[in-house]
Amino acid sequence: MNVERVGVVGGGLMGSGIAEVCARAGGHVIVHEINARAAEAARARVEASLDRAVEKGRLEQSDRDSTLSRIEFSVDLSDQAHRHLVIEAATEDEDIKKSIFADLDAVVSPDSILASNTSSIPITRIAAATSRPERVVGLHFFNPVPVMGLVELVTTVMTSPESELTAREYAAASLGKTLIQARDRAGFIVNMLLVPYLIGAIRMYEAGVASRDDIDAGMRLGANHPMGPLELADFVGLDTMKHIADVLFDEYKDPFYASPPLLTRMVEAGLLGRKTGKGFYEY
Repeated sequence: MNVERVGVVGGGLMGSGIAEVCARAGGHVIVHEINARAAEAARARVEASLDRAVEKGRLEQSDRDSTLSRIEFSVDLSDQAHRHLVIEAATEDEDIKKSIFADLDAVVSPDSILASNTSSIPITRIAAATSRPERVVGLHFFNPVPVMGLVELVTTVMTSPESELTAREYAAASLGKTLIQARDRAGFIVNMLLVPYLIGAIRMYEAGVASRDDIDAGMRLGANHPMGPLELADFVGLDTMKHIADVLFDEYKDPFYASPPLLTRMVEAGLLGRKTGKGFYEY
C-alpha cells in the first residue's frame, strides 16, 4: 500500500510531532482530538514546532506553510474513515488504547493499517480489540518526534507480511527514520533497557546512596549521556515511567521492574516532571 493519507489519534506532544513529520513527508494528515479546545492546542503545538524549525534554519518558511496546510484537526473519529494508516498516540493506558482501536475498527476501511505509538504495551493485546489483528502494528516514535531519528516497529504473530512491509517502508522510506524491529514483548527494545536503568537511579536516590545531582552528573560525565537518569525521568514523565514499569512487571513478574515507592508517591502527588513543572527537579 502507498501511504498518502494518515490519521493520528491524539494531538499531545507525541501525536502532534507524528502529525508534523508525516505532513512534512508530503502526506495529508487528520489529527483527531477529544474536543475543539484540545484540537486547537494540538494545532498550536505543530505551529510552534514548525516555527522553531524555521528559526533554526532546518525548514524554509514556504515548507512550513505547506506542511501546515496538509494537516487537519478534527473531533469526529469518522473523519479517519479513508486513511491508509492511522497511528494512535493516546496516553499510555491499555484500556484507553483498546477502546480507541475498537472505535477505529468500526469506522476505518478494512484495508487500513492501524498502528499504536505505545512505548511498552504488547501490541497483541491492543490488536485483540479489533477484527483485523493482521493489520495492526506498533510504530513507536521518540520525543521530540521531528528531531529523533528512530522508530521501533513491533509486529505480532498475527501481523500480515503486507502490513509489516507497508509500515516498514513508510517509516523508513517516506519519513526517513531509522527503523529497528522488536518482537511483541513488553517494553520492546529501548524501554526494556532504558526504564530499568531509570528505575535503578530512582532506587539509588531513594536509598540515599548519592544525591540527585551526583547521580545525574555521574552518568552525564562518566558515561557521556546527554541527560542524567533523574533528569531524563522528568523529561519522559514520571507517570509514563510508572505506567511502563507496571507493564514490564506485569509481563515478566520480576521485582527488578517494579515501580519504586518514591516513584509511586510522586505520581500520586502529581509531581510528574517537566509537564507539571516539578519532579526530581523544578522547571
